[in-house]
Amino acid sequence: MNPILMEFPDQFTTERLLIRCPLPGDGKVVYESIVSSIQELREWLPFAHKEQREEVVEANLREARLNYLKREDLRLLIFHKETNEFIGSSGLHHPNWDVPKFEIGYWIDSRHSRKGYMTEAVEGITAFAFNELKARRVIIRCDTLNNKSRAIPERLGFTLEGILRNDDTSVDGSTLRDTCIFAKVK
Repeated sequence: MNPILMEFPDQFTTERLLIRCPLPGDGKVVYESIVSSIQELREWLPFAHKEQREEVVEANLREARLNYLKREDLRLLIFHKETNEFIGSSGLHHPNWDVPKFEIGYWIDSRHSRKGYMTEAVEGITAFAFNELKARRVIIRCDTLNNKSRAIPERLGFTLEGILRNDDTSVDGSTLRDTCIFAKVK
């Protein structure tokens, strides 16, 4: 089946969170979150090394919405269910609809770290992938040195399938880095 013909929700909730596809106008809160968290994000994410401007973030999110609708990449934004405060960004990336399989990526506004929000979001996104998208495989890739990111799949019972040595460079390009591959299969 052509994935663009698949019907599935563009939002869902967990105990504390609303997780949804980006909407026009989301750029402001996401931009503010990036600016607030830029030091923490720079260590791990290449986009955090680029100049941040609200209109660029807004354009990026509008493109992400189009990609969601085309089923090419499923970016998801995370909000607190009661306050509607932006928590972070995640999504189901690099879809292979033939399997189907997806990769979960994520970052959190550092003002919301250490409250279990991202673990809750990743658990919800994993369930969404298996239940709504009929995924057979969900993976999480992260740098072996990114202990906060590694802790999430470990807490959620993902299996560490392997460590790819010298798989990537550090964000600043100065050193080679190893990558953990965690997976859940159904």
